[in-house]
Amino acid sequence: MRLAAGLSLTVAAACALVPDSAVGREIIHDIEQKILVDQHGDEWRAEDRRIDTILAELESRSGKRPNIIHIMWDDTSLGEVGIPELNKVLGYDTPNLNEMADEGIAFTRMYTEPSCTPTRTAALTGRLAVRAGMYKVAFPPEGLGLAKQEVTIAEILSKSGYTTGFVGKGHQGDIEESYLHNQGFDYANFSMYNQFPFMMWNMPAAVATRVKGFMPFQWDKKHTLDREFRPLGYINQLEATKGGEAREFLGRPGPKQYKQLMRAHQNRVLEFIDEHAGGEAPFYLAYWPHMADPMVPPEQLTSNASTWWAYSMEQLDRDIGEVLAKLEEAGLAENTLVIAMADNGPMHELAPEGPHEVIFAGYKGDHREGAVRVPAFAWWPGVIEEGQVVNDMITVHDLFTTFARLGGGLRYVPRDRVIDGVDQTALLLFGEGSSRRDYYHIYTGDRLAASMKQQLKRDWTDDRPGLVSDAFVDLYRDVREEYAEMPPYIWAWPAFDQMRERHEAQMKKYPNREVRVGKPYEGIADLREDAARIADRLVEYNDRRN
Repeated sequence: MRLAAGLSLTVAAACALVPDSAVGREIIHDIEQKILVDQHGDEWRAEDRRIDTILAELESRSGKRPNIIHIMWDDTSLGEVGIPELNKVLGYDTPNLNEMADEGIAFTRMYTEPSCTPTRTAALTGRLAVRAGMYKVAFPPEGLGLAKQEVTIAEILSKSGYTTGFVGKGHQGDIEESYLHNQGFDYANFSMYNQFPFMMWNMPAAVATRVKGFMPFQWDKKHTLDREFRPLGYINQLEATKGGEAREFLGRPGPKQYKQLMRAHQNRVLEFIDEHAGGEAPFYLAYWPHMADPMVPPEQLTSNASTWWAYSMEQLDRDIGEVLAKLEEAGLAENTLVIAMADNGPMHELAPEGPHEVIFAGYKGDHREGAVRVPAFAWWPGVIEEGQVVNDMITVHDLFTTFARLGGGLRYVPRDRVIDGVDQTALLLFGEGSSRRDYYHIYTGDRLAASMKQQLKRDWTDDRPGLVSDAFVDLYRDVREEYAEMPPYIWAWPAFDQMRERHEAQMKKYPNREVRVGKPYEGIADLREDAARIADRLVEYNDRRN
């Protein structure tokens, strides 16, 4: 058992509390998980009893359940942070993330969805984004978003007595029910879209030709008739508390506001920790920072790489270092789990000055490893053993169920839908070899693009009847998925076919949610007139009714 030294298993402490594993009906997982439970159920149930004992002792020691901080940023390849040797190769340094890896777990098989919105939906709901109708990447204006019928980890932990906060890039759409203070967070400072509008939809970016055809000087001077074709009045960043109206944060989006926003978010996070450090309730904080800044002045490019991405990586590292230092300063470190990770792989259109492949092939939006296999670290001093490199499979969906377990909220996880996330508390506490999954289905948009089982992967994108496709790779033998084969894996052809068949049959039994649509920007107290016109146009000319 891999567990930090000094954490004894006091049975008396465990008996004082009702274990959260002792709940009623089982959570409905992907049918593939049932196969694993049928084979390992007795072993895992015994392991769960040990976990209950450990968590009870921790709660007895600290007086409350653990705080949970989930840090998730954009578009980073596995290897870009957390590994000093690769820091040297890439020409910049991430000492705080390197130290975080040394002091906890560095995951080498953390899987996400291929792009921003789906991964964030997966983290919030524990479900494949396609199940929640959230497989599109949102840009302004959309008139869609996360449905109120979805149950988020913030809602579950709120019911469990947690104070919940969100700071950063939400990217869950622009309809009122999708706003994060309406999805369970007590406090939320969140963007409805990604940072591209902030960074690119402005005059400096147009002058630098980073955006084309957007600003008025780039329009057709004689033949432009529809002068509202471009969303010049969009809103991105909102601030609100649960039950209240939202307000635009920092005013009209632009490059100046974007830089202010990144610093304001870091300050909000540190203030949130300070505010709740001494409270009776534990807290859950999702800090999903805006961190990419392609408009960095040349004098600030001080790394050997001299790129805006290197600058962004180093600033992200400093910010995460401040968060960890704040936890230690406040005496919270030993009762706080911190997960830090990227949301997906690199956006290849921005390379080489921006993010790019390091180890794996594949880019954001793709189904190859480079798109979905990301750097990820777990830090919990005194609980997670230091210096672990864990190659077990884990996915961003698993964090939902794991956080619910740690927070005493498994009883609040819905039992009327498929929850793809499995409880990985054992992996955090016991380390290598303790994962409860060996499979993953990768969707690009609403299409199943690939499936993984153990170290094997099958590409479905060229799937046709008959033995006509070299669709299989062994991820140990072919790390970059360059030599897909068929003949050596004919034995796996029916096995993967059956895996897909049962996955899709279960999806018919529990249908995917339709994309939730509506009018953008409702519920904003200080709505600008130009933003209101954008919303009205979408409703008038496009069908935005469920």
